[in-house]
Amino acid sequence: MGVAKYVDGFKVRMHEDSLDLPYSWRTPRTVFVNSMSDLFHPEVPFEFIQSVFKAMNENPSHTFQVLTKRSARLLELSDKLNWAPNIWMGVSVEDERVTDRIDHLRQTNAVVKFLSCEPLIGPLNNLNLDGIDWVIVGGESGPKSRNMAKEWVTEIRDRCLEYDVAFFFKQWGGTNKKKTGRLLDGQFYDETPFNGTVTD
Repeated sequence: MGVAKYVDGFKVRMHEDSLDLPYSWRTPRTVFVNSMSDLFHPEVPFEFIQSVFKAMNENPSHTFQVLTKRSARLLELSDKLNWAPNIWMGVSVEDERVTDRIDHLRQTNAVVKFLSCEPLIGPLNNLNLDGIDWVIVGGESGPKSRNMAKEWVTEIRDRCLEYDVAFFFKQWGGTNKKKTGRLLDGQFYDETPFNGTVTD
C-alpha cells in the first residue's frame, strides 16, 4: 500500500517505535489502537502487549480504544494487564455466530467495554448488553460489500435504549458510503460512553 509498515503485507509485525508517540502529544487524543491489526493475535508476544499497555497507562490524558476478534486470548490475559480507565476494550461482533466474544469481554477487567458491530453482516437479536458501555454499528463498504438490513440496526439501537448503553451509528456502507450516509430514522446517533448525546 506504499506504507513502510506494510512492506510485509499483513504478516504480524511489532512496531515498538510507535509506542513512543503518545508521550509527545500535548493535547488529549482519542486513539484507535488497532487499525488493520489485532493486539491479541496469537503471534503477538505477551511482552509486547505489556509494552503497549504500559504506554497507554502512562498517558492518561489520551483515550485508547483497543479492538480484537481474539476474545479468548483477551480473557486469558486480562488479569495480567493493568486496565486504566482511559483504555477502552472492544470486541468485533459481526453476527450471531460470534456473540461468545461478548461473554469473554464481559469477564475482563476493562473499565470501559464496547462492541464493534461493523461490518454488521447479520442480525443480532436479543443482544445481552449487561456490562457493556458502548455499541458501534456500521455497514460494510466497498465494491463487494454485503447489504445490511435496517431492522438489524434498529434492533440493536432499541436494545441499547433498553439497557441504557451508548449507541453510535457509523454508516450504512455500500459501494458509495458517502452517498448512503449515516442517518438512521432521520437522525444521527453519535453517543459515546461519557457524553450520551444524540445530535439531529
